[in-house]
Amino acid sequence: MKSAVETLNPTRVRLTVEVPFEELKDSLDAAYKKINQQVTVKGFRKGKIPARVIDQRFGRGAVLEEAVNDALPKFYTQAVNEAEVNVLGQPEVDITELKDGETLAFTAEVDIRPTIEIPDYSGISVEVDAIEVSDEDVEKSVEQLRSRFASTSPVERAAAEGDVVTIDLEAKVDGEVLADGVADGVQYTIGSGELLDGIDEAVTGLEAGGEATFTSQLKGGSAEGQDAEVTVKVTQVAARELPELDDEFAQMASEFDTLEELKADSRKRLENMKEYDQATQAQERVLDKLLELVEVPMPEKLLEDEVNTRKHNLEHHQLGQMGLTLDKYLEIQGKTAEEFETETKEQAVKGIKTQFVLDELVSKEKLNVSQEELTEHLMRRAASSGMSPDQFAQAVVEGGQVPMLVGEVARGKALAVVVEAATVTDTNGEVVDLSDDEDEVEEAAEVAAAATGGVDADAAAAKDAEDETEA
Repeated sequence: MKSAVETLNPTRVRLTVEVPFEELKDSLDAAYKKINQQVTVKGFRKGKIPARVIDQRFGRGAVLEEAVNDALPKFYTQAVNEAEVNVLGQPEVDITELKDGETLAFTAEVDIRPTIEIPDYSGISVEVDAIEVSDEDVEKSVEQLRSRFASTSPVERAAAEGDVVTIDLEAKVDGEVLADGVADGVQYTIGSGELLDGIDEAVTGLEAGGEATFTSQLKGGSAEGQDAEVTVKVTQVAARELPELDDEFAQMASEFDTLEELKADSRKRLENMKEYDQATQAQERVLDKLLELVEVPMPEKLLEDEVNTRKHNLEHHQLGQMGLTLDKYLEIQGKTAEEFETETKEQAVKGIKTQFVLDELVSKEKLNVSQEELTEHLMRRAASSGMSPDQFAQAVVEGGQVPMLVGEVARGKALAVVVEAATVTDTNGEVVDLSDDEDEVEEAAEVAAAATGGVDADAAAAKDAEDETEA
């Protein structure tokens, strides 16, 4: 076999391949065997039909087509290896010559990873929010905990904000009661905003037995999005009673003996959360600065596929689970279809660029992923997915996603290297040192994964390589 490579642009090449006919022998034998198992010829046992009879009865062309379809992936892969190109996605194959007994020639155009030059990134400088936890923040945290231990007791007075009312609801559209528009015994906290718009105003001031009617746009059900006339009847008003903020409350709500210890722990938790947010903010901003420094040619087919994948996942998975259509989602977001298309493309470009740049850094810095790092990443991903580590690991292995997880960790390590080289200061002018962050690599892996948005060009290329290249 002879092959040559022609660079069409920085992200696409054309491979030209010539194959002597004798190198098709194994594929021809396989083609005759396959056809033998599929057809029946009178006078011959199944699987024992001579090649000449198959040629006569079904045509030599059918055999050649089957053989070429079988052989093309092998010769294409061989040509890719000889050219030493890093291909992305599935090739566009064109058979330019097929002479029985002489030659098979074809071309294959395919996207490739662009060559990227990583400039000096040690001069990157970013500013992040300072870690500040106020007394007000601590009080708010304790109040939230306090509200979880609130009790209710019925009262004989008009309902007010913060009260828990038990209500019956009936919704009508065009004067007709909806089949799914009746609900009895619903408990609702006035002011929570958890039910229909307008219900707070309707029930405030009503005593048990009181009734009101208001108009509201339905948020779900058979008449979602339509205006309905809603009748609400209050059957009970209950006041929420909060426990006293004292040492007894601290003992009931936590492992601490005193309220001061509980508040100190709340402050520490808030500081840890802000430290995590600060580290994530630093990594995101450093990544953005790094991407600004690097020129990355964009493979058109990969970009097109990524845009389509993002749109499909949003429309058929995320929105589907929420019972929303794409049009309804855009209406809620206040976006036009054109704005959505532009935004999706921008996100896809950033995702692909992020992967290419961080992968190049992995190679440049000779970064490796240990089994311990991979296990830690798997555990975190399992926790965020709501699966047990064993279940998640099994799903990853069965789905062939181990290389993707390795790639996420490696990119996290690459981003961590850049962050450590950058200058990070907070809004108070203080230098932020992230080198002592034990979870820095894992946090960076999460930032990188979020930036790529699930893009994995290598995984896509591997999947495409598994598919047979059709002639």
